Amino acid sequence: MMKTFIGPRLRRLRREAKQTQAEMAKTLGISNSYVNMLEKNERSVSVPVLLRLFEAYGVDWRDLSDDDDAATLSHLRAAFQDPLFAGTSPDLPQLRALLSHAPDVAQSLLKLHNAYRATTDQLLVLSNASETNLSILRASPESVVHDFFRDNRNHFPELEEAAAQFWADGPCDSDDIYAALKARLKDRLGLNTRLVPVADMPGTLREYDERRGEVRLSEGLNHPNRAFQLAHVIGLIEQREVIDTILTRLDSDAPAGLNRCRVELANYFAASVLMPYDAFLKEALACKYDFAHLALRFGVSFEQACHRATTLQRKGAEGVPFFFLRIDKAGNVTKRFNSTGFHLAEFGGACPRLDVHTAFRRPGSILPQLVEMPDGSRFFVFACTVNRPRLTRHSQDKRLAIAMGCSIDHLSRIGYVEDLSQANSRVTEVGINCRICPRANCDQRAHNAMILTEPVDIHRRGETRYST
Repeated sequence: MMKTFIGPRLRRLRREAKQTQAEMAKTLGISNSYVNMLEKNERSVSVPVLLRLFEAYGVDWRDLSDDDDAATLSHLRAAFQDPLFAGTSPDLPQLRALLSHAPDVAQSLLKLHNAYRATTDQLLVLSNASETNLSILRASPESVVHDFFRDNRNHFPELEEAAAQFWADGPCDSDDIYAALKARLKDRLGLNTRLVPVADMPGTLREYDERRGEVRLSEGLNHPNRAFQLAHVIGLIEQREVIDTILTRLDSDAPAGLNRCRVELANYFAASVLMPYDAFLKEALACKYDFAHLALRFGVSFEQACHRATTLQRKGAEGVPFFFLRIDKAGNVTKRFNSTGFHLAEFGGACPRLDVHTAFRRPGSILPQLVEMPDGSRFFVFACTVNRPRLTRHSQDKRLAIAMGCSIDHLSRIGYVEDLSQANSRVTEVGINCRICPRANCDQRAHNAMILTEPVDIHRRGETRYST
């Protein structure tokens, strides 16, 4: 039987109860020395003591278990990939020991590294910013959203439960969903839905006018996106209290980040309504994550189906853990969500060795790729272009490209692996981005990495001007 150590959590529980070790020992009916050894992780906790903890303090044994350690361990491993820790990065047993004996120190270290990362990125921006614009020192709203979703494993059970209750009268056929959503807005919320010509609502795809009791949708939206926008509005209104409760866990009070998180949580709810968890997971496993098939099956867009797959992290019913990356034609990262150990770029664009950039030359094609990060971890990634709403003849070719990736441990569950040819089955060495990538002689390097301080040999020209 696996031994359960709860030392730091037990110490925190005792302090919250404002008790001494002797007082806790008396409450639990055990000796002072046993409490002391439990807190030092010198003894594992027994089932009877766990039950007494539940009775005396009203705490569930799962709150004292190590369920959250896997996510924290993943975050620590990602943080220690930072070149800042080169040469001193702890190994996996050391990180496990840190989590076991000093979880608060581990959380504090992660907060410190996140602050360092945000400050470093903002310093890069400040070179082109006004010195008086102090608000730029805050983490960007995109960083706030990404970190918040990552800290919650990209999964929000409260919204999943609310979405599961949405179709209480039974599932709705995909071709009837739009009409059902319009009816729900009208019957339950007193809101009319109106389709508006592009010229009458320029630069806007959806607008909720609370005063007039109306939701206006642009004619530029296709059918799947019209349904998604209606589900989003319903989520903003009907699930306001649920979303407010979730946002109390957000470690930020900046209005921009708060509002962005609220929007993304409403998007999460909309995706959960249109792609119910159990049905979507079952279909995804059956078709080996064929996202074109999933999009047709659930009446959503390809991008929406991909994004939904990153959220399938319910305990006991997990899907493949994916990361999701979206870029524009200039290589800027416009959206990112992650439930893997792959470290996604935030500043300066994604690694140019990723085939997501090549996707623009082959629109609509699925490009599979095997990649290796500087720490030796390997991932399977596939990329494809997606189209944005085309509102006028002047807004042609508004494509973006998305990349979905997972650890190679899950290759057998992904159908796109079968499309790997002999030419692209080789493993491509990639990094986070050029500014912090340790691959000194990469032929795609665009910047001299901050961690590479060795002077360039003036008598030698390498593949790039940054080669040593």
